[in-house]
Amino acid sequence: MTTTLFTNVHIATGMPGSTAAETTPLQDILVEDGRFKKIGQRLVSKLATQGMDISSIETIDLEGKLACPPFCDTHLHLDYVFTARKPGAVNESGTLFEGIQRWSETKSDLTVDEVKERARIGIAKEMRHGVQFIRSHADVTDPNLTSLKALLELKEELKDTVTLQIVSFPQEGMYSYEGPHGESGADLVEEGLKMGADCVGGIPHFEQCREFGERSMHTVVELASKYNKLIDVHCDETDDPNSRYLELLSALAYRAGIGSKTTASHTCSLGSADNAYFFHLTKLLKAAHINFACAPTENLYLQGRQDTFPKRRGITRVKELTEAGVNVSLGQDSMQDPWYPVGNGNMMLILDYVLHLAQMMSFEEIDDALKFLTVNGATTLGMRDSYGLEAGKPANFIVLDASSVFDAVYERCDVLRSVREGRTLFTRNTSITTDLDLLTL
Repeated sequence: MTTTLFTNVHIATGMPGSTAAETTPLQDILVEDGRFKKIGQRLVSKLATQGMDISSIETIDLEGKLACPPFCDTHLHLDYVFTARKPGAVNESGTLFEGIQRWSETKSDLTVDEVKERARIGIAKEMRHGVQFIRSHADVTDPNLTSLKALLELKEELKDTVTLQIVSFPQEGMYSYEGPHGESGADLVEEGLKMGADCVGGIPHFEQCREFGERSMHTVVELASKYNKLIDVHCDETDDPNSRYLELLSALAYRAGIGSKTTASHTCSLGSADNAYFFHLTKLLKAAHINFACAPTENLYLQGRQDTFPKRRGITRVKELTEAGVNVSLGQDSMQDPWYPVGNGNMMLILDYVLHLAQMMSFEEIDDALKFLTVNGATTLGMRDSYGLEAGKPANFIVLDASSVFDAVYERCDVLRSVREGRTLFTRNTSITTDLDLLTL
């Protein structure tokens, strides 16, 4: 039996009211065989009185820092990372649609090994910033399904280090794409699910007409029901206030009884829609228990391109959705690809952007902010049952260079340690496990 005792730590579970501050008592974390055994105050003395030989247990002093569940990146494209400077891939207009066009024109030379090499670096960058759970979309509008094959291989190879969820995603549309042998994007999405993808993807606002977009939403829900998969749709990623695919997706998922397994990513149009429509829609969103994944930096960069002034911010209504009790999580989305020229996997920066853009900076909101990267993310991923700092659950957590949530957010603090099933993956100024080859912190 492997036992480790982590001592002198403030704990933030990510749940409301759990904010740690310098004035709260320090706690200890006992881990046995990769799971949390006990979490509480003065465990060292309590275990000693129970007859346990503390000297035989590996003890790690966390020196009053803040522990929380690992970060979740609920929206990323690992197959695209570090392709922004590829010949022909430069997005001159900075729009979503030119990005799709550039990718379409330059993806034909992808290989499984090349995609895996870039994706491994992207994963390592995310992990060094405390991420252990990633949902990545894999473009399947490619008759060879190269990206999907690469990411499925990585998912298996790195399963002891990072949890990857893969979306079978039709970047060029379910019904606007036609492959060399007449296969549709919908055909390829289904093939991706058969190969092992975890989620059904879609992009209705990119389809050639409204009817194709609506048809794709029906197909997404039908496939998810048929194969018992999660759903994650690039939904209404447009400034058009009349884009209504979120409404259709939510209603279909609600009727199918799979709303809680459904995620609407981006939903930028809600930032342009009028209040009367949004507040009517909120009733459906709450009834369906649908999840949202917001990518604030990329949406800020891509959206509002046709505006002069006032220029729209491009992000969904994070504050209003949160206040309505709708689950919202966050994603990096891109790292140096045709849609976004920067991005380094630091989810604390993503959190910083959304708090500013959504104007969620009361002290109460800041103290509660880590939920967007932790429990909200795990909810989006459908992993709440096995996630969190609770006895009996896998001993996954990170240690931040702060003693309270406020200070962590205020300082955009570093990650000092990442622990996976009781095993320390890295500490600051050491390398991440050799599973990822790797980058020195």
